[in-house]
Amino acid sequence: MHIPTSEEIRSRRVTLGLTQTDLARKAGISQSMIARIESGSVDPRVSTLRRIVAVLSQKEEPLHRAREVMHTPVYTVAPADPVSLAVEIMEKNDVSQLPVVEAGNPVGCISESAIVSALEEGGMHASGDRPVRDFMEPGFPTVSLGADVRDAVSLLRENHAVLVVDGGRVAGVITKHDLITLFS
Repeated sequence: MHIPTSEEIRSRRVTLGLTQTDLARKAGISQSMIARIESGSVDPRVSTLRRIVAVLSQKEEPLHRAREVMHTPVYTVAPADPVSLAVEIMEKNDVSQLPVVEAGNPVGCISESAIVSALEEGGMHASGDRPVRDFMEPGFPTVSLGADVRDAVSLLRENHAVLVVDGGRVAGVITKHDLITLFS
């Protein structure tokens, strides 16, 4: 058994959103004992430490799952589709990037910046007929339908969107805007 330091106990408690009183109640000890353990002024008995670790090790239930915050439909293009179709879909649906999907499976994405690059390379007439695969970028990260929405939050720090997949097939999409609606 790993014996956590007083700082590790405090840090995990805070991460879980527990007060000292919450932790004490769940572990069956006094709040003052938790405070003394976290300050390092007392070394708890092994039995006390086990009860604290048991509470801090419990998997927290997600507040929301990906299926609850995702939106559908997911507008997509295929690798063989012309770039002009991607532009048309983006304009019609007011989106700035699209997942590229082949046989229901995500294989990449195409964004406004990729389309601007296409314009720079050969003008819209020449680029518009070229297939999306020529300008495809790495795809969006994916999570399962039952994933904790906090996983999507972490991924959205570095990505524009997160695809929600069910059996490898795209079922929905989560964007930063979708997460903001959780606060309303």
